[in-house]
Amino acid sequence: MLTVYPDYYPAFRCIAGACRHNCCIGWEIDLDDETLSAYRAMPGPLGRRLRQSISAGDPPHFLLDGEERCPFLNRCGLCDLILAGGEALLCQICRDHPRFRNDLPGRTELGLGLCCESAAELILSRREPVRLVTEGREEARDPAARALLDLRQRAFAVAQDRGLPVEARMDRLLLLCGAMEPGHPARWAEVLLELERLDESWTPMVEQLGRTGEKTVVPPGYETEWEQLLVYFLYRHFLAAWEDGDPGSKAGFAVLSVRVLQSLSALYPGLPLAELARMYSAEVEYSTDNLDVLFGELAL
Repeated sequence: MLTVYPDYYPAFRCIAGACRHNCCIGWEIDLDDETLSAYRAMPGPLGRRLRQSISAGDPPHFLLDGEERCPFLNRCGLCDLILAGGEALLCQICRDHPRFRNDLPGRTELGLGLCCESAAELILSRREPVRLVTEGREEARDPAARALLDLRQRAFAVAQDRGLPVEARMDRLLLLCGAMEPGHPARWAEVLLELERLDESWTPMVEQLGRTGEKTVVPPGYETEWEQLLVYFLYRHFLAAWEDGDPGSKAGFAVLSVRVLQSLSALYPGLPLAELARMYSAEVEYSTDNLDVLFGELAL
């Protein structure tokens, strides 16, 4: 099995109590079968507390309190389970977050999601082009998977061609992948407003995006950040074409995502780009329904 990850991946560190947007607030935390069995068998006060904190729904999950906080998130912003026994006590989703994984035959790719403020800061602070690190050996690759990975590698090369401005790179990327030209993101405000919402503070920002029309000007001086975002969206979503056979919509999504963030950074200059990227990621990337809508709208 071959394991692949961006070269910045090992540098990620959770900032725990210093996090302003704790992933233990507002998110349903589902429990995998192995962890659920361990929690049900755990003795003592911690075991009783665990069992009292779990919903028997489908899937089983922690019962959030009235402030939508995980029952094990203490007032210092730290996890009582980690304090009691380390990360080994966590369910799979908590051990992994904000990491994600994509699988192809004989190949697993790992990455960090932008919805985490620490991950967003790490990705956007990079000055060097992203390099993929490989570990292990790849088994005989399916021809369709080989073609998809080869196309993505060419897409990476276009996205990181620093001899061109990022807008020209995005145009070439769309042409390479046979993708729809998304146009100005203001045209997408109505679609974005129809998506599943996590935080209502996102709504007025998208409404403002739509009202502004196509007058917003991309802020200067962020070429490297736009590149890092473009590569991130390609790396995270391009392999979804393995399932639906449509790499064009994934390239279109990467371009649309960067353009939305360019426009929002112009409209909200007081917000750091990493915060805007975190908000966009949480609202769009962390709902498969939302992604399916956008991929469908971008399909030719």
